[in-house]
Amino acid sequence: MHTLLVIVGGIVLMGLFLLFGNLWGGDASASLATALKAFIPVWLLVTIANLWIGVARAGYTVREELPVLLIVFLIPAVVAAIITWRLSRG
Repeated sequence: MHTLLVIVGGIVLMGLFLLFGNLWGGDASASLATALKAFIPVWLLVTIANLWIGVARAGYTVREELPVLLIVFLIPAVVAAIITWRLSRG
């Protein structure tokens, strides 16, 4: 359940990046693409912090947490990459 909540949190964070990219940018598609490109490294840092908490506080090993990190990071990052690709095409 925690993994699903973190993934949903990533999608919500991506939505916030899109909102601010839309509010601050001039050209809509370029500013949204830039916001999504900024989202991916920020999301990576958040997922690494989630891994660290799982290891330091929850008692999991890094080996147990790495697959979770990949799933949690990749789902929102792939969605952001697909949206960025679609924005750059049209």
